[in-house]
Amino acid sequence: MRSRKTIIGLGAILGVVVLWFALTRWFSIIPVGRFPTPAAFWEALKQIELKGYAGSLLHEHAWHSLRLIIISFIVAVGTGVPLGLLMGWNRKAEALINPVFTLIRPIPPLAWIPLAILWLGLGDAAKVMVIWFAAFVPSVINAHAGVRNIDKSVIEAARMLGTPPLRLVMEVILPGALPMIFTGLRLSLQASWTTLVAAELVGALVGIGFVLNVAQQDIYPAMILVGMLTAGVLGWFTTFVLGLVEKSVLSWSVRGRA
Repeated sequence: MRSRKTIIGLGAILGVVVLWFALTRWFSIIPVGRFPTPAAFWEALKQIELKGYAGSLLHEHAWHSLRLIIISFIVAVGTGVPLGLLMGWNRKAEALINPVFTLIRPIPPLAWIPLAILWLGLGDAAKVMVIWFAAFVPSVINAHAGVRNIDKSVIEAARMLGTPPLRLVMEVILPGALPMIFTGLRLSLQASWTTLVAAELVGALVGIGFVLNVAQQDIYPAMILVGMLTAGVLGWFTTFVLGLVEKSVLSWSVRGRA
């Protein structure tokens, strides 16, 4: 089944590439000024990696963006998941925290950019703050929902057996909420990449978003596509790594409860 999915996926990618050649080079349906040919894309890719563009090489831009994602995502998970677990487990904590969270939750992450710049300047700290907020919200919501989806009889049975609060959290609540938590982490990671590119459009000197901004100003469609696909590849890679972690942790959780 896995090999079949891989073949179908590779076939879909190949089909898109063939369509790209057909629309831009073979039949010239799409003007080159609006969307680059594969040859123009390849030349732009060689330029940014071998000679540099927007002040850095491609791997330098990519690493800077990836580093911001990793830092922001770790901070968001470290704050959002415990808060969601607390709100889901403790009704008093939920009554205290949820009104404030409900108020700030609808605020778009990009709306925090002016305030982040005012507080933290134009450096990476402001970008981390904006990305953190984008990843923070899904992690809280799904951790909270994960606790609420646990069968109440399981929790009550653990309490009747005299399970200490810390052990109850670590061996009952956390394992039971893990599937929903990882759903939230995937959403958080996706939100992080979406917000990163937008955050790097303002006040950045390096990064994938900065490449896109400079290429747009230079009217350089091939370089814009290089930046877009680089963000897509990095996003796929981080999602793949998170999937491996999820499989490992969830299998451990199932064995621990067996």
